[in-house]
Amino acid sequence: MTVAIVRSTTELRSTIAAWRAQGERIAVVPTMGALHAGHLSLVSAAMNLADRVIVTLFVNPRQFGNATDLATYPRTETEDAAKLGPLGAHLLYAPGETEMYPAGFATTVSVSGVSEGLCGAYRPGHFDGVATVVTKLFLQTGADIAVFGEKDFQQLHVVRRMARDLDIPIEIVGCPTVREPDGLALSSRNVRLSNREREIAPKLAMIMSDAARKLVSAIAAEPILQEAKAAIVAAGYREVEYLELRAEDDLSPLKRADRPARLLAAAWLGQTRLIDNVKVGPPGSA
Repeated sequence: MTVAIVRSTTELRSTIAAWRAQGERIAVVPTMGALHAGHLSLVSAAMNLADRVIVTLFVNPRQFGNATDLATYPRTETEDAAKLGPLGAHLLYAPGETEMYPAGFATTVSVSGVSEGLCGAYRPGHFDGVATVVTKLFLQTGADIAVFGEKDFQQLHVVRRMARDLDIPIEIVGCPTVREPDGLALSSRNVRLSNREREIAPKLAMIMSDAARKLVSAIAAEPILQEAKAAIVAAGYREVEYLELRAEDDLSPLKRADRPARLLAAAWLGQTRLIDNVKVGPPGSA
């Protein structure tokens, strides 16, 4: 079984109109391709939530601050389409850059608040690019549901805030991070890791999980965060961009885990930037 591929908004909307005429519910899974098991878990979740599932594949230049990162981002459309077929996805929307950003395109969607700090501090303009392209994908597909992974936890908040503020009638569903057996969060960028770096990589999640357990009963988060940062570097990571405790519902900074929270991190392993987050419950929680 193969998935149908469309590249134009006109063709996309024609297909969707036929589905709507049958009263079908539509879900969209936005991706930049290089699909792995994490992406496929989102597609499977979408299949359980809707009658029709659209997977989008667009390497969005507006969310890359580094030209080299954009140029080297894996592009594997043929392989991606082959992976989607067995899952039963109904459509792969893979527009070109001129379809998404035609000549004269001059609009940017910017979300303040939840986009600030964390990755927003180290990747200027990144979330503007995300919010702009996701807004377009929501409007192009007219989907009832959009499914995102929780690994990009700040991005999930940005998308939810954007859809809420712009009154886009879509339900945003977040799905848990999918991990390798050794704990490494799945990412398209993991293919860039050398064999030695791949051995080191899972230590980020391991150290974060240990810190999260300590944070549950700690009076102050900062000593534990500093200890964890040092442990990440000692494990072989080149640099820790950030390791912060944030409230799960609105990403506000926390000095202690006195409400449901997430521990979020970004760290460099060689030339590869990895991000991750783990849940932190308040004192007395399960």
